[in-house]
Amino acid sequence: MSDLTLIIGNKNYSSWSFRPWIMMRHAGISFTESLVVLFSEDFRDKVRAHTGAGHVPGQVPVLLDSGEAVWGSLAIFEYLADKFPEKGLWPADMMMRAKARSGAGEMHSGFGALRSALPMNIRLEPNAVPLSDEVLADVERIEALWAECLARKLDGGPFLFGAFGNIDAMYAPIVNRFHVYQVPVSQTSRNYMDAVMALPAWQEWAAAARDEPWEFDTYIR
Repeated sequence: MSDLTLIIGNKNYSSWSFRPWIMMRHAGISFTESLVVLFSEDFRDKVRAHTGAGHVPGQVPVLLDSGEAVWGSLAIFEYLADKFPEKGLWPADMMMRAKARSGAGEMHSGFGALRSALPMNIRLEPNAVPLSDEVLADVERIEALWAECLARKLDGGPFLFGAFGNIDAMYAPIVNRFHVYQVPVSQTSRNYMDAVMALPAWQEWAAAARDEPWEFDTYIR
């Protein structure tokens, strides 16, 4: 059994849980999965109970390594990159690695209009929705960032820096949002999205999301 446990929320809705999960699964990093149902009245207490760590803020995802907790997607990515350097979770080139971290950080702290208006929902049938100017501005910035990364990647892979890595995992929920809400994007962006959605790890998560029994009105469109 793995010493790593990843505590996540519902697969259909939890974009932050999706990020480290898809990265770890794709990279072949062994872990035990523990799911806590989102929006339950005692959600935070349940997360803390699973971690055994009272200082954890009661949010997902949380990574446990032999009982020690690391929380927050970016912190988990950095921890995994240190623990498994052979996996190449960030680009090997120092400048490209810095750019990947910058792009991941922008995703972590930005694009609030898009994230609020277009919540992650794997089960949705693709359907176009009206987009505000604020959401369109977020879309434009994301597409520009993707285009720059794809133009500068170091090998022939289809992902932002060639091979699938931490920055791609950070943007995986955006790929879902662009797809299910039929956001108009360039062919370059569409090709990138198709490559991400074709990953076996993506397909495994999506299949599990479709089988979940929970539905929340906030996320139904």
